[in-house]
Amino acid sequence: MDVLVERLVAGSTEGAVYALIALSLVVVFRGTGTINFAQGEMALFTTFVAWSVIARDLPVWVALLVATASGFVLGALVERFLVRPVRKRNDMAVLIVLLGLFTVFNSLDGLIWGGETKVLASLLPNGPDDYVALGPARIYGDTAAVWIGTVLVLIALTVLFRCTRTGLHMRAVANDGEAAALAGVRVGRVLSLSWGLAGAIGSAAGVLVTPLAPAQLSLLTMLAIFLSAAAAALLGGLDSLVGAVVAGLSIGVLEALVIGYVPGVGSNLSETTVLVIIVLVLLVRPQGLFGTKKLERV
Repeated sequence: MDVLVERLVAGSTEGAVYALIALSLVVVFRGTGTINFAQGEMALFTTFVAWSVIARDLPVWVALLVATASGFVLGALVERFLVRPVRKRNDMAVLIVLLGLFTVFNSLDGLIWGGETKVLASLLPNGPDDYVALGPARIYGDTAAVWIGTVLVLIALTVLFRCTRTGLHMRAVANDGEAAALAGVRVGRVLSLSWGLAGAIGSAAGVLVTPLAPAQLSLLTMLAIFLSAAAAALLGGLDSLVGAVVAGLSIGVLEALVIGYVPGVGSNLSETTVLVIIVLVLLVRPQGLFGTKKLERV
């Protein structure tokens, strides 16, 4: 039983990491109808920015604020000057641009900060004695920071989309940009805001989750995390905030249980096992577990 509790805690922590990044993907999709395949590398870039701030002997919370602000500006600029011009052509052009950005940001990281692995401090105290016992499991500061961040982001986004005019405009633009423009919505501003918010969330997530990453801060830190987060967003439903969190937690727990209890699979095949399950679910329910099924009139 003790081993099971430890696996569940570890898996839910990893799942919270996936959920946090998945939420940034949901924001872009709900605001623009686009999946940002460069989200992980944009988050990694601003996480390196946060590391540079900490290297100047400034507090981690200052680095978090700088990274979040940088992520917002970066996301808005990418949408305005790269995505929006090519979106007028077709969706495939947007996909190519985003895949190109994936490699560009990763190359910039190596060019500016080098390929050496760096250590990023946790936002909360993370010493040997800084933990809360949950049965046999221990929750340290870096773990608590991810959980708290995920809950706060989920609450804030829920309020944004359900209780504000801005959230309503974002949903309207994603559904039909031309109709939203005719209704008086400033589509360009909404698009930039959506990408900016997603960039800010991804940047904050990068700072929070990097202390938990096995390789700490390196050029490969966000790759596996982004793939699992994208899977969580697809499984939960690209337009569902709750779905992203539930799917992220489910994937994290499932990976932990597969590693611990399925002989012969191990950590090398745990992600493959999870992805196979996700594909099977999406074959039955393409919109995801919590996504909205679109109806087309003919």
